[in-house]
Amino acid sequence: MRTLEEIRSAFSADRFATEAAEITIESAEIGHAVCHMPILPKHLNARGTVMGGAIFTLADFAAAVAANAHAENTNTISLHGDITFLNAAKGKLLIAVADVVKQGRTVALYDVTIRDELGTLVAKAGMNGFVLQSPFPKK
Repeated sequence: MRTLEEIRSAFSADRFATEAAEITIESAEIGHAVCHMPILPKHLNARGTVMGGAIFTLADFAAAVAANAHAENTNTISLHGDITFLNAAKGKLLIAVADVVKQGRTVALYDVTIRDELGTLVAKAGMNGFVLQSPFPKK
């Protein structure tokens, strides 16, 4: 099983999530991941709230980590995602918790809950993935 540092290193290749959005992997277990993103001015829309695309990026990345962090002979890629925005974030940090609902041979489903550090429920997402029978690219 990979260490958290090995997982962070592998996912650092997802530069949009890790560099542009500044998402950090807090924890990663088989079928479960917790990621967080600071709420920065670059994440805000014209109304001063976190842009939906930034929230969706966090959800998609957390699901990817949950699906792939410990995968040895597969790579699950996004197939479809849906998100419902429920409340504006009130804090300074968004936290995504991704959990496997079904990890099949060819299709996966992950449930992602996004809250701010104050506990405000910001969004719920369902992320479907297609499971490729090839290993995650190694560095």
